[in-house]
Amino acid sequence: MSERPPAPGGLALVEALVNTVDLETGADRLDTPEGRAEFGVDEGELADVRALRESLRAVCLAHAGHPPHRAVTPLGELLAGAPLYVAVDARDGSAALAPAQDGPLLSRVAAAVAEALTAGTWLRLKACELPECHWAYYDRSPAGKGRWCSMSVCGARAKMRRYRAK
Repeated sequence: MSERPPAPGGLALVEALVNTVDLETGADRLDTPEGRAEFGVDEGELADVRALRESLRAVCLAHAGHPPHRAVTPLGELLAGAPLYVAVDARDGSAALAPAQDGPLLSRVAAAVAEALTAGTWLRLKACELPECHWAYYDRSPAGKGRWCSMSVCGARAKMRRYRAK
């Protein structure tokens, strides 16, 4: 899908989670033991992890100005259950939200969102405009107006469709 570099900081986790499924082929990395291990989840958590993934995708679509791809649990409701604490660095006094316990995926995602909000990068994590793609990407364009995960693939497809429609 995207030839873009990964999102910065904790957003790389969010981007990777959203991109565990290829909507065009239906292939889902969470169906494999290796894919689950990448995110530290087991088979019993898959329904919750997939709900989180699709809520994140809906938010990424909203960041790009697109409606949700389907009805999902609002991300705020899911993240409200994430155990976090305020970690204060003893050396410089800086503070950040950090996952409690051993860092369950929900808490790691919530901490990544909090980090991105503080850094002002949250709205730059978007999902591709094409319905068969919706791949998450970090929009590094100066104006923040990116629409596709890949200009050479999805951008070209969209432009060709518009051209043919004329």
